[in-house]
Amino acid sequence: ESRIRDTDMASQMVQFTKNQILTQAGTAMLAQANSQSQTVLSLLQ
Repeated sequence: ESRIRDTDMASQMVQFTKNQILTQAGTAMLAQANSQSQTVLSLLQ
């Protein structure tokens, strides 16, 4: 039972880390898109 619990914990940590990376990547993409739109707006003014 302990091995099963350890495996479940490891699997959950992998999933958690994956989700963190995806969240950070999404946030970075949104920041980049926002920055680019601000640049376009400043060029048009």
